[in-house]
Amino acid sequence: MTDQPIKGEKLQKVLANAGFGSRREIEGWIEKGRISVNGKTANLGIRVSEEDSILIDGKDYNPPKHSQKTRVIVYHKPVGEICSRNDPEGRKTIFDKLPSIQRGRWITVGRLDINTSGLLILTTNGELANRLMHPSSEVEREYAVRVLGEVKPETLKQLRKGVELEDGTASFDHIVDVGGEGSNHWYHVVLREGRNREVRRLWEAVGCTVSRLSRVRYGTISLARSLKQGDWRDLPMKQIQGLAKLVGLQLKPDEIYQHKSQTIKGQGRASKGNKWR
Repeated sequence: MTDQPIKGEKLQKVLANAGFGSRREIEGWIEKGRISVNGKTANLGIRVSEEDSILIDGKDYNPPKHSQKTRVIVYHKPVGEICSRNDPEGRKTIFDKLPSIQRGRWITVGRLDINTSGLLILTTNGELANRLMHPSSEVEREYAVRVLGEVKPETLKQLRKGVELEDGTASFDHIVDVGGEGSNHWYHVVLREGRNREVRRLWEAVGCTVSRLSRVRYGTISLARSLKQGDWRDLPMKQIQGLAKLVGLQLKPDEIYQHKSQTIKGQGRASKGNKWR
């Protein structure tokens, strides 16, 4: 008996590559019955090709016949903005300031809560986003933390060794004392996972109060001082390829979106001439 060729690719992979979300997120949509293929409710094992009609929540969201190019931007999130697209409370969202795209949508690589500022990476490539966030990739996240008062050496040792939280043991891989004035003291901390409010919860678990928190690095990408709060910037090709390589993906030059300039945009303004470093 001759094996029949397998048609197309898995639905969640096709939609993730088209920029609709991570594979895990789309698998959740499939389980909830939100996606149909050719008029029938999709299941997790279904494979699709260019000829299939795909609906999400009853709307036509067919992926493009030609692969969408990977675009990656960095955004300097201010305190007071949320990372959700819609908010019943009417709070400001990061998506209000991001550039529009013709197909798919922006996917955030790890979220920041409303009281945390700093580096956000967003991409149109769902597979890249999923790998960068997945615990197995162990991508480093670095934060600048301002703590009320100087912390005792024993407390820092405990934070490195491990602290029991409600969702399991957590710890910082690195802690660097960067000084401070008065009652405020700054530390840079590094961890390799992205649990909800993990940095704040770790400090709170050892009796410390965090008065300010900002993400300054994600993997190979650091927050440039020239990028002001509320502004975004396209990553150049080499940095996108380096980020992809970090999680085992190879992106060819013709698979990457090429922006025309290094223009910074945000809050309705644009300033030219500040090159990404």
